[in-house]
Amino acid sequence: MNMNDDEKGIKAFFKPIIGLMQDQYIKYVPSYGNSFFFTIGIYLLELFVILALTGMVMLIFGPYWWDTTAVGTLFRSIHLWAAEAFVTLMFIHLFVNFSTSAFKKKKLVWMIGSVLLMLVLLEFAFGVGVQGGLLSQWNDKAGADLWNGFGLGFWVNPLNQGAVLGWHVAIIPIMLLLLIFLHYSLVKKDGLSKPYRKDIPYKMVKADHKKMYRRMVYIFIIVMVFAFVFSSPYIAPLTISQAADSNPSNTAATLLQEYNFSSGTATYLDTIDPYTFSTRSVYFSVPYSFYIQSANKTDELAVLSAENASQQKLDFAQAYSYFENNGSVANAMNSNNPLLVATAELTQMAESGEYQFVVQNESASGLDETYVLRFLYDTGALTTAATHYGLRTAQFGMLRVGAPPWSIQYWLIPYNLLEIETANIPWWTDLYNGSVALLVFFVLLLFPFIPYLNRLPDKLKLYKLFWNRYTNPEMRRTKK
Repeated sequence: MNMNDDEKGIKAFFKPIIGLMQDQYIKYVPSYGNSFFFTIGIYLLELFVILALTGMVMLIFGPYWWDTTAVGTLFRSIHLWAAEAFVTLMFIHLFVNFSTSAFKKKKLVWMIGSVLLMLVLLEFAFGVGVQGGLLSQWNDKAGADLWNGFGLGFWVNPLNQGAVLGWHVAIIPIMLLLLIFLHYSLVKKDGLSKPYRKDIPYKMVKADHKKMYRRMVYIFIIVMVFAFVFSSPYIAPLTISQAADSNPSNTAATLLQEYNFSSGTATYLDTIDPYTFSTRSVYFSVPYSFYIQSANKTDELAVLSAENASQQKLDFAQAYSYFENNGSVANAMNSNNPLLVATAELTQMAESGEYQFVVQNESASGLDETYVLRFLYDTGALTTAATHYGLRTAQFGMLRVGAPPWSIQYWLIPYNLLEIETANIPWWTDLYNGSVALLVFFVLLLFPFIPYLNRLPDKLKLYKLFWNRYTNPEMRRTKK
């Protein structure tokens, strides 16, 4: 058997698959249909496949592999830049169809595309959330505020890594697959959108699939170059032990705030299920019970509870004032104030790393980091660490995938500006910001049906950006 026979055998083996793929081709397109801007859909499919393949490999080997090994980091970087390219091309695709008023004849296609865009943005956000490290911690916290603002914190809690992983690798991808199939099927059925204006000449021509494949190769090369040159950043996650070591008195003061329900988590404005737990129980009573049992120490909380109410208030005020003024944890161990001693013991427990272990395991799932991340945020340590790496404020933290300025979730800029501008309005909550974002989505979804507004692209003559002598051979001939 010679090489030609081998090649024929390989072609014969893949012939049914190739034939099946060719059956899905759009065979004829308008004159301008072979230009880059009108073939973006196929590049989105290519990137979706890259994301699926790299995602599956990463899922097989796990977070330690994709965060700490050279090959894992490369796969994570390819996944990141394929996602960045996917979102960017989706926005360009949306703008092309908006500018050419494609929604006039294909309202359902537009609506499905709008839902796809929303799901893709959610998929990206959840992907950042499960990446691992400080970046995930900060973006998850910022994302949690967004979902809480929508009133959906019970259903979508980004601080729960197990749930986020489920959304990212299963729920949203399944919805995307179904909607992409439906979206493409509708486009294939009726062909590419034809000009709604009579002054745009065109004729039907064969689709240039070879040119399309060349562009697919270029896009793949660009993603790979970015993955090699701009590696996806990884910053190790912040721990309670680190926070306690760097500022033990602050950690102790936070523990007392959790004890008397005055911390950020205990006073969270939005009433949602994930934060309705007792901060005293989660952050003080349960860990302290574990501590006295394992260390065989005197139960200082039992001593405290035996005191009258007035004395307990005095003990709390003394303990809080002591740690607020940078009191020594070691010296506090010798105090006659039982709450002061208990708080100091918990702070030492936090410094050893045992405290986070206990708090983490209080949740039903070992992947649910709600308790740990909320405590880190209450201490201010999470904000300090994020600021150090350029993740400025809870709002701008959502803009940055990593410390390097080249990786920016630019599509969140409008929402983040809204967050910043309304931050000082006392009565304005995350719910209102979420409502504004939801309203914008519905305007996009129902854009084809909104009188006057749906004429905007035509009034601005945006169609000239994509129907011109550079993209449409028929218009070039007309100019001559």
